[in-house]
Amino acid sequence: MIEATTAGLWDDLQPLLAGRSFTDLTHAFHPGQPHFSAFPDEIREAVFDLEKGDGFTAHRYSIIGQWGTHVDPPSHFIRGGRTLDQIPVEDMVLPLVILDITSRVIENADATPTMEDIQAWEHRNGAIAPGAFVALRTGWSHRWPDTGAMANRDDEGVSHTPGWSQEVLSFLIEERSVTAVGHEQTDTDPGSATSRQDFTLETYVLAQNRWQIELMANLDGLPEAGAILIASWPKPLQGSGFPARVFAIH
Repeated sequence: MIEATTAGLWDDLQPLLAGRSFTDLTHAFHPGQPHFSAFPDEIREAVFDLEKGDGFTAHRYSIIGQWGTHVDPPSHFIRGGRTLDQIPVEDMVLPLVILDITSRVIENADATPTMEDIQAWEHRNGAIAPGAFVALRTGWSHRWPDTGAMANRDDEGVSHTPGWSQEVLSFLIEERSVTAVGHEQTDTDPGSATSRQDFTLETYVLAQNRWQIELMANLDGLPEAGAILIASWPKPLQGSGFPARVFAIH
């Protein structure tokens, strides 16, 4: 008699995960944190509270969808675009590409990535894989949760923060077919643009039926290639954005 052995997926996965690092790419959100200036602050209330003699603790959270580390689906900017509940779970586990412009941001807070950055990355690592998640590493998340430092406004009120560039986003989406992008700043567009209410780059990304993660954390500890990104969020029907929990395995 032949003894049958059935190995579950977890048994196959354990050796691959053994010795790996798990890096949380998510800020813990709270009232008073940095946020888009037109949005209201978080209101948090303990409806039931163990400290007050209740049998359990339960909070009511009043937040805008784009709060803290969060996901923007196409419907955030695009009428008729995909909503959060329409993004399939298989798109939440992706190869992670780190595009690093931190050294330039130190010298120039308005820095954006160039095609030379992409070419150098691909020279070292090969072509960016279709379906990848590309995160822009700028070091900006170290300013969290200082609202003034995150916005970095000059005396005229213009924000000086790094952001994406049209040439790089167009290449990633149209030539490399990436699934999503992410960044450490509050916005896709650099601060010099958002200060003029110019959100051209965010509109472009979402109009291409892609989604993005904003206000990412801890990108500085990741390899530029070879990691896996896991992004998850609640499933509000027709949701236009929500805080996300994002982490990398590397």
